[in-house]
Amino acid sequence: MSKRQSASITSTKEEINFLKSFKSPYDIQVYLNKIKYNPESITSSPKVVLERRSANCFEGALFAAAALRMLGHKPLIVDMIAENDDDHVIAIYKQNGCFGAVAKSNTTLLKFREPVYRTLRELVMSYFDFYFNTIGEKSLRSYSNPVDLSKFDKYNWMTTNDDLEFIGDYLYKVKHHKILTGKMLRSLSIADDELIKICFMDSVTEGLFKPEKKK
Repeated sequence: MSKRQSASITSTKEEINFLKSFKSPYDIQVYLNKIKYNPESITSSPKVVLERRSANCFEGALFAAAALRMLGHKPLIVDMIAENDDDHVIAIYKQNGCFGAVAKSNTTLLKFREPVYRTLRELVMSYFDFYFNTIGEKSLRSYSNPVDLSKFDKYNWMTTNDDLEFIGDYLYKVKHHKILTGKMLRSLSIADDELIKICFMDSVTEGLFKPEKKK
């Protein structure tokens, strides 16, 4: 593992020490699993997430990226675009030459991934069969190039009290890679009923996307 990176931000000693308390990416995931899911469409900094003890998927990715930074990783996030469903953002890292991910989700299946994927596409595709809306439609369509959040250090993205919606706006400008052909799309099956039940068993209802049923 590389030497711990110093973030060019200002924060309280207590907050920095808390982020440094994580010993592994999985420790970060355990923390995100424990805090509440935030159903609001806001984008708060890791500092605010710590204070509020809740996060939506985007906030969770930012928090994970900040904590991974303290472990010596670059603060990288990847945007995943869905059809008739919520998009998803994950924090990624490399270990032993392979990709892994940490994430917050309103489902049980779109969270942590072990660092065993040799390419970013492999990592993203590990989410595919578990990425479906509440009526079981498999919805993942594309993923972005990694975004290094250090480009936003001048805005104090790790500690600001301001909304970070502009980072979300930036993600839409990043190159995305389609993962399915037209033939693949037309032949997709519906997710298994038992899997759907497991996926949404602990979800915050008001935070779930309401898909449009196909006629």
